[in-house]
Amino acid sequence: MVERKRLAVDAAHDGARLDVFLRARLPELSRSRVHDLIVSGHIRVQGETRKPAAKVHRGQEVTVEIPAPEPTTLRPEPIPLDVRYEDADLLVVNKPPGLPVHPGPGHPAGTLVNAILARVPDLAGVGGVLRPGIVHRLDKDTSGVLVIAKNDETLRALQAAIKARAVTRRYLALVHGRLIPAEGTIDAPIARHPRHRKQMAVVPSGRTAATRYRVREQFAAAAFVEAALLTGRTHQIRVHFAHLGHPVVGDPVYGRRRETWGMTRQALHADRLVFAHPRTGTSVEVEAPLPEDMATALDRLRGRRC
Repeated sequence: MVERKRLAVDAAHDGARLDVFLRARLPELSRSRVHDLIVSGHIRVQGETRKPAAKVHRGQEVTVEIPAPEPTTLRPEPIPLDVRYEDADLLVVNKPPGLPVHPGPGHPAGTLVNAILARVPDLAGVGGVLRPGIVHRLDKDTSGVLVIAKNDETLRALQAAIKARAVTRRYLALVHGRLIPAEGTIDAPIARHPRHRKQMAVVPSGRTAATRYRVREQFAAAAFVEAALLTGRTHQIRVHFAHLGHPVVGDPVYGRRRETWGMTRQALHADRLVFAHPRTGTSVEVEAPLPEDMATALDRLRGRRC
């Protein structure tokens, strides 16, 4: 079933971008959904298709066709979830290392999304077919807290809060070497590596990226740090510490051929997430304990037997 709407451009939106106008008039739709509807020809201005950046003007009529969500090919799977918070609008889980967030090459099933669909069957279609409800993501081998939206309104609000830096995302990591100074901010732009296209790198023309860090414990050959994301670029913490010459312990991409103290993946864990609930405005604070492999590596660095 297709839902149809006719929207008149008012004076307040005269000269606005088409996608901006639609997000203002249809707040129930996520940014990505609006973009997809425009490029797929479901949005017309005065009967003609336009690009997302096209300007609209007072008096014009914008027709909108909203098709029913595409049937997802994802199958719910009874994968255990460590749920840290849940209500009618959202879900926060502690993702274990080794679990991909969503399907991709090499892992078409057995992902966090498959597990979430088993717990929240009507999530399919929220924010996209292959990544339903995913507000932000963690690398496959990074563990920790992750929030999932159960409806488009929550998804849009949380993504906007992350963009506005109104969400606290704290990570714990083991990095190589003696980190000096013991606290500071790494402010270095990140983009796709110019030669190794599957990697990211600090590139002068890249997107702004900032990570605030503090050393919790300093060892002879490594440091236990907490890091807060001020922006959310791909592999940001891993790239930033590698750029300083202190790659994350066990990182197979940015810190190869170094001592790992038993880690078989990057020693990176998202331990704390704080945000204002989109519906109530109350503060939601969720923490996840340090996973066993990182705790064991810490014990080894402290000189304890394990």
